[in-house]
Amino acid sequence: MIKITYITADGKEQPVEVEPGMSLMEVATLRGIDGIVAECGGGCSCATCHVYVDEPWHKTFEDPAPEEDALIEFLDDARPTSRLSCQLLLGAEHDGLCVRTPPTQG
Repeated sequence: MIKITYITADGKEQPVEVEPGMSLMEVATLRGIDGIVAECGGGCSCATCHVYVDEPWHKTFEDPAPEEDALIEFLDDARPTSRLSCQLLLGAEHDGLCVRTPPTQG
C-alpha cells in the first residue's frame, strides 16, 4: 500500500492508502475526495480532475501527452505543476505523494 494526500483549495487534507496501479483520479472518485469532479471518467477530455502535483513529485510521472497539455493550456488556474489526475498512474515510488486541488473545482 502507498499513502497519498489530497489537499483541497481550503487546506483540508484527505490522506488515503491505496494499491499501486490506479490513477490519482480513480482513487479520488472511489474515496470521495473533494475537488476532483472527473466528469469524463478518465478519458482526458474535460480537465475536471485537474490537480497541482507538489514538487519534487511532479517529475516522478511521465511527461503529459499532447492532449493533456492542450486541456491544461486552457485552464485559468494552471500552474507549472498542473496535471490531470486521470493521466497520473500511481506506482510504489509515489508513496508519500501530495497533490492539491484548484479552487475552481472545490
